[in-house]
Amino acid sequence: MLDASADANRLGAFLKDRRQRLDAAALGFGGRRRTPGLRREEVAQRAHISTTWYTWLEQGRGGAPSPRVLDSLARALMMTEAEREHLFLVGIGHPPKARTSPGEGISGRLQRFLDAMPTIPATVATSAWDIIGWNRAARRALTDYEALPPGERNILRRMFLDPATRAAQSDWESVARFLVATFRAETARAGEDGRAVELVAELSGKSAEFGRLWGENDVQMTGEGAKTIRHAIVGEITFEFSSFAIDGRPDLRLMIYVPAHAVDREKMERLCNAP
Repeated sequence: MLDASADANRLGAFLKDRRQRLDAAALGFGGRRRTPGLRREEVAQRAHISTTWYTWLEQGRGGAPSPRVLDSLARALMMTEAEREHLFLVGIGHPPKARTSPGEGISGRLQRFLDAMPTIPATVATSAWDIIGWNRAARRALTDYEALPPGERNILRRMFLDPATRAAQSDWESVARFLVATFRAETARAGEDGRAVELVAELSGKSAEFGRLWGENDVQMTGEGAKTIRHAIVGEITFEFSSFAIDGRPDLRLMIYVPAHAVDREKMERLCNAP
């Protein structure tokens, strides 16, 4: 039989369950215990909040906690990323702000997935659109990200500040407008962090065209679409692109570019099979 009271206080039930799973001795807390796990005051101590406030949270009193408090509790209770996301969902009704981490890179498993597509370009970007993962096909057809300094592997920065990237677009204005509109929507969904704010400020100062498009306040979903690039070796290539969320990494997004026609597939095979 379902416990209606527990369901009504999902945050409190989740916090209590997670504190009772922790090993008090391993975390430096001694003393005899009638129940397993940490005491409420010990969780409060680790989270740097008052015991009264933590007790109220478990009891479903005192209103919704702030994201800062939830982050502190997630650390204090040693939650996984999935548990942290669930904590935010039951605590305040939406997932936590995405963690942009351009220096972290991607897992070996995800890299092997990218490499399994030898003639289909694929990239992984952060919520601030820093490219942190790619395959050989992406290097050959789109941009040789491996040859660039990490700070230059940003989609918007290359589109607005790099002449070669601009020249490769068959319709730069449409592509640039699409990118700005989708970037605005994604940063609002993920929660604007310092990296995104700094990027907008930098591009607004260095590119009048970016400032104009950003000022139009357009929003658009990434989803899927088509784009044509001008390649220096094989000429124009048309791709159908699709965007995918990466489970467990809300700060990352996978982009796959499938050659649209037989002639495009043949061009990609030539590029990827060349020494």
